[in-house]
Amino acid sequence: MIVRERIEKAAESLTIGERKLAAAILSDYPFSGLSPIHELARHSEVSAPSISRFVTKIGLEGYQEFQRELISELKQGLRSPIELHAPGREVKGGYLGDFIAKSTTQMAIAADAITEEQFNQICGLLTDPKRRIYVLGGRISDTIAKHLTFHLQFIRKDVYHLPGNTESWPDYLLRMRQGDILYLVDFRRYEPMLEQLARRAAQQRHARVVLMTDKWISPIAKHAREVMPVPIDSGTLWDTYSAALAVTEAIVTHIAEHHWDQTRSRIEAWEALRLTPMDDPR
Repeated sequence: MIVRERIEKAAESLTIGERKLAAAILSDYPFSGLSPIHELARHSEVSAPSISRFVTKIGLEGYQEFQRELISELKQGLRSPIELHAPGREVKGGYLGDFIAKSTTQMAIAADAITEEQFNQICGLLTDPKRRIYVLGGRISDTIAKHLTFHLQFIRKDVYHLPGNTESWPDYLLRMRQGDILYLVDFRRYEPMLEQLARRAAQQRHARVVLMTDKWISPIAKHAREVMPVPIDSGTLWDTYSAALAVTEAIVTHIAEHHWDQTRSRIEAWEALRLTPMDDPR
């Protein structure tokens, strides 16, 4: 269990001071917990002994172990396929069946990690016609971002996928209005440029950042209003995006089915304007 999960699990038993400490830690997670204990005490306005008691309450032996766990999480977030590869990995039955079984487990974990309330909240944000939607992912995770964009464009207008060329991003930032949605997908090894984009969108354009990430949590989270952690660890040299794709398809399907009249009209108009090789050039 990562430190964030420990804190969330203990939430109901925390005192007022401990809740203030938890909020300070989670506001800049995991970096806030890597500072010396007296600095964290000053920042969170609680005493050092209170921090020690808090760390014990979440199941760790002391502040040193607390920091070792956070450092370990940071390393996990930076692991490459070479580091993830485990020679001699046990495969139960055939490889395909074993891999699909692991992916199925990851989807079940995703369903538990994202509450129905949060799911509905995000669907509502992506449906709101007053909000423009801007979507982007990382070097590999942009596959998920493009999948979301493709389906949302069939459902509603004002959905834009940002290009990979960072030189064009200012144009999109200038288009953003207060309350617009910047939906980012960022899995380990996190993209520093996406974090910069999120910061500027939130601070300078007052956009609302929605983040899909993994359990180690992208640095983008500090700028996000909604964070969806999905499992990606497959136990192989490649992380799996099966759960991320399942959540993405659940989002677009939920929106389409609950706004079917709008979706149908949009698809009919889209289909009427499609170009085909048989179109008369005149």
